[in-house]
Amino acid sequence: MTELGNRLKEAREAKGLSLEDLQELTKIQKRYLIGIEEGNYSMMPGKFYVRAFIKQYCEAVGLDSEEIFEQYKSEVPSVYSEELPEQLSRVQSRKTIPAGDSKVVEMLPKILVSVLVIGVAILIWVLVSNYMSKPDTADKKSEKQNEVVGYNKSDELNKKEQEKADKKQEVKNEDTSDKKDDADDAVDEKTKQKLTVSSTNGKNSTYELKNTDTFKLKVTSKGSPWVGIKNGEGKLLFQGTISKDDSEEIDFTNEKEAVINVGRAYETDIFVNDEKLEYSISPTEVNTQLVTIQFTKAE
Repeated sequence: MTELGNRLKEAREAKGLSLEDLQELTKIQKRYLIGIEEGNYSMMPGKFYVRAFIKQYCEAVGLDSEEIFEQYKSEVPSVYSEELPEQLSRVQSRKTIPAGDSKVVEMLPKILVSVLVIGVAILIWVLVSNYMSKPDTADKKSEKQNEVVGYNKSDELNKKEQEKADKKQEVKNEDTSDKKDDADDAVDEKTKQKLTVSSTNGKNSTYELKNTDTFKLKVTSKGSPWVGIKNGEGKLLFQGTISKDDSEEIDFTNEKEAVINVGRAYETDIFVNDEKLEYSISPTEVNTQLVTIQFTKAE
């Protein structure tokens, strides 16, 4: 067994993964995984597949593949372009425009001219319609004079009384609104969930989730971290690498506990009911963390 094989096997066993588990995660046949651990690359389909399989193996067990290739470059075979699989090296050298598309291209200038003519005609029609619909200036002046003649002192008094009534109503509405806002704040404070840290030890941290009747967990990726998620009874609900900008969501409302094993905490964000969990242990100092969230459902 080579040094690289030993390193990979130790990482796999540290994750608690069997060869069968790793085969399920990476979709690589078990015999090839054994060949990688034993350094037996002659059984592989080609050098290209050796490097590709090792890269997938590293990602599944939480290792940096580029770092591994650099550290063990003497053990990993190099790949040249002529060794790539035939289906990866084929390039479509020539594309032709279908006959139907070429006819559309020829007709495009005529279509654009027709649309432009129709648009100008519509614009002229709108302008003419607006001009014809404007009332005569003299009519407007006459209407204004009639309004002035119809104005009297009693109208002014009624207007002042109405303004006073409107102001009183505004004050009343403001008082009612303030009382309603205070009541809403009290309800929000009562129903707002509480996510607090209860303990930390090494790479392990425990949180308590209270004051809510739902527990929806979402794990998002800013890189390509390896993540394992179990419930309080140890049942594995998710395990694998989450691609960049992807996420994994699980509803734990009917569970009492969620256990999240994170391979690269600095590339991973955890949300509880859309509230971002703040790591109690710095993710840049401790990359691999085990986060436990204990859920007490609100009655």
